[in-house]
Amino acid sequence: VFFFVSSSMLSPLRAAIKRERTAGRVAKTGARDAAQVLANGGLFSAGALITSVAPNSLVAAAAIGALAGAAGDTWATEIGVISSQTPRLITSLGTVPAGTSGGVTLAGTLGAAMLLHLGRGLALPILVGGIAGMLTDSLLGASAQAQRWCDRCGESTERIVHTCGRTTRHQRGYPWLDNDGVNALATMAAGLVAVVIAAGTAP
Repeated sequence: VFFFVSSSMLSPLRAAIKRERTAGRVAKTGARDAAQVLANGGLFSAGALITSVAPNSLVAAAAIGALAGAAGDTWATEIGVISSQTPRLITSLGTVPAGTSGGVTLAGTLGAAMLLHLGRGLALPILVGGIAGMLTDSLLGASAQAQRWCDRCGESTERIVHTCGRTTRHQRGYPWLDNDGVNALATMAAGLVAVVIAAGTAP
């Protein structure tokens, strides 16, 4: 509940600035669609359903770890985009425009850390899984997610058709891997890390 409520409150925060800074770069803006909800909350929902029928500590760790990863990434994105700091690509540390997948800022990272710090009373696997998911999202966004290029505007984008109306061309990454796919893989990584640590620290 905290994840969804806090994320919903952060999304409209300084929305005009977010739209201006990410215009033309991100594929989706505004309200989250079904694919985004499934990518961020699908693994948690499945785990919650399973544990409600057959309680299992490892499944619970995977589910909550996945949600922690999604929450950390969401907070980092929402806070990082409105930060005055220039984002840097996590793989090369080169500067990139706000909204670029794989771009990180100190403010965004600290924002995610604050969220994960709220869960310090939870099991270590969930916290580590959440951090792992957030980092996986940034790494995949910087190296594997599809990025396209608008020749008319001279701008990198996630959009197949740019805001100027011109069809963009593939620039880097896997053409089939979009932001929703990255989010889904990141939550899976978070859940997997949480399970591995939970199994290793179980009495």
